[in-house]
Amino acid sequence: MPFIMLAVLIDMAAIGVIVPVLPTLVASFETNPADQAYWYGVVAAAFGLSNFLAAPVLGALSDRFGRRPVMLLGFMGLGVSFFGTAMTTSLMGLIIARTLGGAMQANVAIANAYVADISAPEQRAKRFGLLGAMMGVGFIIGPVVGGILGDINLHLPFYLAGSLTLLNLLYGYFVLPESLPQAQRKAFSWRSANPATSLHKLGQLKGVGPLVGVVAFSGLAQYVLYTVWVLYNSFKFGWGPRENGWSLAVVGIVAVLVQGVLMGRLLKRFSPSTLAIWGLVSSATSYALWGAATEGWMMYAVIAFNLLGGTVTASVQSMISSAADARSQGQTMGAVSALGSLMAVVAPILGAPLLAVVSHFPQGDWRIGAPFFFCAVLQLASLVLAIMHVQRHHRRQAQPKPAA
Repeated sequence: MPFIMLAVLIDMAAIGVIVPVLPTLVASFETNPADQAYWYGVVAAAFGLSNFLAAPVLGALSDRFGRRPVMLLGFMGLGVSFFGTAMTTSLMGLIIARTLGGAMQANVAIANAYVADISAPEQRAKRFGLLGAMMGVGFIIGPVVGGILGDINLHLPFYLAGSLTLLNLLYGYFVLPESLPQAQRKAFSWRSANPATSLHKLGQLKGVGPLVGVVAFSGLAQYVLYTVWVLYNSFKFGWGPRENGWSLAVVGIVAVLVQGVLMGRLLKRFSPSTLAIWGLVSSATSYALWGAATEGWMMYAVIAFNLLGGTVTASVQSMISSAADARSQGQTMGAVSALGSLMAVVAPILGAPLLAVVSHFPQGDWRIGAPFFFCAVLQLASLVLAIMHVQRHHRRQAQPKPAA
């Protein structure tokens, strides 16, 4: 666990560095707010689409050749993407660089499979939470540094992100051990590695059912949040890279608190399914409050309020991972990542135009929060599906077993 946690920390710090400045970099090519939202949506959709197509392939490759070489490939590809983004002088160059980055960014899915390899089923929810905590630490460090450097020069955060990724490449090559024994590896098949087949197999996993819908709707809400957060705060409160960087750092602090400290304690008292349900209630409420916020400080207050929202991802991943066999963890986590990536494609297509439509309203107007109100509805749909899954599971458990 310490090896993979450090790798994820460095990876997330590199990604976090660019978050508060990427929308501003896109805006440097366009002056109209509606055009800024539109082109940022295109850049985000290009990243998500390439990730959707590549994630299940990389996940299946990790089942065949091991987790370590696929993670090293991902680190190298991300480094090239970050340096390419730093040097681009056009929107088209930016789209190409982010497309490459999306294709190579399967590190989180492979890290989840790595944890599944080395963990007993009852440990997975807690350990997925620890990975989430490392991501949170990365999002504490990264956005603050990125916001400060972005105030100096918009390209500096991307050079730093590329350097961090190359550092991770060296760490992975010399230190990170392999987690998948030869006996548990399986042959690679292009047919099973394509996204459609991967998602179909995910839906067929016994005991998963409506959880696929939970992953889809809650993932869509999360990616809409990622797509509009920086531009929303800029349009509604007049924030720049520094203010957005600090707000994202607070998101990271809360994630670390929940997944690194509270998650283990909560799992001693509540099942992953119970945490997922209450986390979705918290998330739906928080999205509505973010959309209704009229002052910048309210965004921070809602971030602090949404503690249970940080338990949803790890809880649902644990439930899905426990339904898969030991030889298919990479493909299963790759399918979950592919589903998330598909939502990352859809989110900019929906979120960015929705923000563009309301971008002309004056600062502080509640109508600018339309994308967040949409996210609240998505989380309510996830909540309904999660409750359906739990009820179905309880009915299945209550059925008498046939006599021998």
